[in-house]
Amino acid sequence: MTHKATEPRAVGTATTTTLTLDERITGALVGAAVGDALGGPVEGWTPAQIVERHGGRVTGVVGPWHGDDWRTARPIAPYHKGDGHVTDDTLMTHALIRVYETVRGHLDAYAVADHLVPDLMSRPRWIPELEAEALPLQRIFLAEKWIVTRLHYGHADPREAGSGNIVNCGAAMYMAPVGLVNAAHPEAAYAEALDVAGAHQSSYGREAAGVLAAAVAAACAPGATPVSVVEAALALAKDGTRSAIESVCEAASRHTDFESALVPLRAAVAPFDTVGPHYRDPSLGARRPSRLHSVEELPVALGMLLVGGGDYHHTVLGSVNYGRDCDSIATMSGALAGALHGEQAIPGAWVKTVAEASRLDLHAPARALTEVAREIFVRDTARRRSHEAAFAVLAGDGR
Repeated sequence: MTHKATEPRAVGTATTTTLTLDERITGALVGAAVGDALGGPVEGWTPAQIVERHGGRVTGVVGPWHGDDWRTARPIAPYHKGDGHVTDDTLMTHALIRVYETVRGHLDAYAVADHLVPDLMSRPRWIPELEAEALPLQRIFLAEKWIVTRLHYGHADPREAGSGNIVNCGAAMYMAPVGLVNAAHPEAAYAEALDVAGAHQSSYGREAAGVLAAAVAAACAPGATPVSVVEAALALAKDGTRSAIESVCEAASRHTDFESALVPLRAAVAPFDTVGPHYRDPSLGARRPSRLHSVEELPVALGMLLVGGGDYHHTVLGSVNYGRDCDSIATMSGALAGALHGEQAIPGAWVKTVAEASRLDLHAPARALTEVAREIFVRDTARRRSHEAAFAVLAGDGR
């Protein structure tokens, strides 16, 4: 696949090249994986701690926070975060794509129970952070293990299985494929993601999944810009999630350099974030259902997209140097910037390093999802035309 060179764009400007569905899906998925790998080694730390550890801001792939002691150093051990290794964000994203490959249609909560859960608990795969073949279930976080507990062992109704789980960004972090299958149709992406995420999350965690999918779908629209992506997100977001996005994006609109935006963006999202100021020591009310709160990651990812003007390099590095849950923030913002501008906007050296270090073909999932997305669109179009014909008869317009 060939790409035209693209210059960085200012906030609010349209893309200067017309990208195909294939290019946008590839850009989104490769961009998400690279962002994930860049953010992994500095996850959980503050911007100041990142500067102290690395002698400045992170500008590319870096090694583990504790160097060669990553195997035993707490709280990171036993995961090799760094050196281009993707984390559970990418593992879950690719797992969801495999579900799409199997179902070859729109997904719902039952698809999670019937296909995603067996994939997580019964099919060993290469886990970069473990540097070994293992079940994905052995790597994913407790909030994702909940899916297996509730659906496989608890036999819960998939549509309600997310109730009672930790409310976090666990569903949103891998929901980009839903937006890509519904490319340029944010409303459909939002609805499908809410259905899928019901098996995993509730409250503002589920809402974040829907809004992230909608934002990715909006980023695929011809002529999309960072501003149009945020507008699409705000048009659908509810309650605290909407308020948090408004607050963060208002703050982001006053910055064109992530260095000056790091503190203001954190201040803007803090009133909505239940984790609190100490990321590794959450407050007592952390991760509990609420209509007033929001996950931190999605609003900040959208804010960094505005700060970076949609430019992949600046958007993702801003997300990485923000710290805290920056692998998930960079996964989300990387998907959005990648969907806007395609893989051509992602530094090739980063793509190569992450693919080789993680032992992953970063392009195969994109090819598979593109094929499925085209099949789904054909069937959606046929169903829509059938409905239009039926409704015309009902309305007395048919002959």
